Amino acid sequence: MNPIVEPVAAERDVLTGLVGAETARGWLDRASDGGFIQAMLVSLKRLPSVNLAYGKAGGDLVLVEVARRISDFAREELGDSTIVARTAGGDFLVASAQTLSRERWQWLAEALGRTIARPLIVNDERLSLAPRTALLRGLAGESGGALLDRLDQAAEALQRSAGRRVLWADGSHPARGRSAARLEGDLLGALHRDEITILLQPQFDVQSGALVGAEALARWQHPTFGRIGAETLFAVADRGDLVAQLSRHIALRALTIAASWPSPLRLSLNVTAEDFALGEFASTLRATLDRTGFPADRLTIEITEQTLITDFDACASALEELAQIGVRVALDDFGTGFSNFRALKALPLHTLKLDQTLVKDIARDGRDRAILRAMVAMARALDLKVVAEGVETVTQLDILRDEGCEVFQGFLRAGPIDEASFAALAAAPQ
Repeated sequence: MNPIVEPVAAERDVLTGLVGAETARGWLDRASDGGFIQAMLVSLKRLPSVNLAYGKAGGDLVLVEVARRISDFAREELGDSTIVARTAGGDFLVASAQTLSRERWQWLAEALGRTIARPLIVNDERLSLAPRTALLRGLAGESGGALLDRLDQAAEALQRSAGRRVLWADGSHPARGRSAARLEGDLLGALHRDEITILLQPQFDVQSGALVGAEALARWQHPTFGRIGAETLFAVADRGDLVAQLSRHIALRALTIAASWPSPLRLSLNVTAEDFALGEFASTLRATLDRTGFPADRLTIEITEQTLITDFDACASALEELAQIGVRVALDDFGTGFSNFRALKALPLHTLKLDQTLVKDIARDGRDRAILRAMVAMARALDLKVVAEGVETVTQLDILRDEGCEVFQGFLRAGPIDEASFAALAAAPQ
């Protein structure tokens, strides 16, 4: 399905950069002309308390970080036919023109809730916000205003409910326990049957354009729910106590694939907080490297600041152990949310990976380019390389080259591709 394009002059929320309620209504009007729409309204009930406890500046930091998490999740799980908007205060709309089952839409809502509820750091204190989410399936031809009104009414009813986190606007509710147990059981079977696939996001040298490696991305093509991305996949694994098993599976698959790559192509693996929780991450990864034969000095571990919040010291210790055998460490999504400069000093970092939100507007916003320039200068001062995500235009790439970024990834050259396609790309003349 073609994406429902928002107007070029769409109004933007100054704080989060998301479109606002008026643009959302227009998008919903246009999307509903083509058929059914799936929509959810995510509400942060505790936001007023955050403002009281930490001041408006603290509340604004929370809103910016939550907006980023929602946007990243929607992009990962739903793709182009989707809109993310801040409709009011602590309310965020996510809507998709894809054809999705009610069960899958609810599971996406629950997975997004899990993503939002991960700890935040405000004024050096850990904070968790568990959102409440109203869901609906809009009727063909239903106006955007009517859809938002129905969601608002469901959200108000949900706020009056003591324990409920998700509510359908039409009053129905899928058999939650059955669908949850089914997905968890399906995942366990998928692991045993080796059904979790690995896609590869190619990475290129900014100056020469040569292929330098790839980031491994996990996907699950479920026979009923369709493609399930990493966030929902790990949400299912978390409920079924399968995170460690899933992470080991992904690492083994990705390193086995990369073992056939010609030198010096590198592999990047994403690591979650759960990977560090058992205290065996470094030894397990070393064993997987030995088993697959992939050289440790061509592996990069990508961590986010969110990963570090859970247990910074345990993460630092494990990463230091891996750095001693040549594994490199990249700090992912740097410059978004709660930038933790402690990590720059205490971790054995080699790379800063800039989130695509920092790249998106560098060609048309002088402030964004100035921020990019400052981050690259800081990285140089710390002897760190810079990788830019989400590069989609030649102009963006030219700016990254001028500012001194070393590596980029994005749809300008290639989106995520399968193992065979990456092998062909690696074999092509550079």
